[in-house]
Amino acid sequence: MRSFLCLCLLALHVGAMAQDESLPDLRNKRESFTKYPKGEIRDDLATFTIGGIDERIGKKPLERIPATDFNMRSITFEGNNLKVVITSAPFDASKHKLAYYGEKKYVVKIDGKPYYGDYGTIPSTAIASVIVIVNNKDTVAIPPTAYADLYHPDFTYSDGGTIKTHNAVYQSADKRRLYIYMVNSEAIGKYEVTWILQDNKYVGRVIDSGIMR
Repeated sequence: MRSFLCLCLLALHVGAMAQDESLPDLRNKRESFTKYPKGEIRDDLATFTIGGIDERIGKKPLERIPATDFNMRSITFEGNNLKVVITSAPFDASKHKLAYYGEKKYVVKIDGKPYYGDYGTIPSTAIASVIVIVNNKDTVAIPPTAYADLYHPDFTYSDGGTIKTHNAVYQSADKRRLYIYMVNSEAIGKYEVTWILQDNKYVGRVIDSGIMR
């Protein structure tokens, strides 16, 4: 009986600790693949995103624009009269407003918004810019709000000593739509983000977190 009571008390203690350590996910689930409306864009997304893998069967893969250069701080894609460059920068916490949960144990908002990339902690790096150039001259505006809440970008990973990238740029068969795809780090697992351009205009993004755990 004494052993049983000790086990019960231990279970209660562990449960209380687990509850104390739980971190609410305040991020917008409406930006996930499952919430994206049915149509051509959703069909395209299903061909390459992890969030859309259940709908991939029977869909023709999109043309992939090759990565021509990537390192720890940036990645460049070029092809089909397109150029896409994504860069990172160190995160300076002193220049941002941080909101905490649990007696300042976990960061849950940066500048008033929930964020992706090491959610719960202070990020070390951020996405600094996403530049798209078409026809070798025209720049497509990607608003900072499309990436201001995205942190810990991963431009490379090592596969048996070979440096590779998960990131990609895809183009629809009719050339009207462009998808800029990244897989970045979370505290546990990864998150994926796809910026969507149609007719050389930014129209939105899709984000799914908790993948590749």
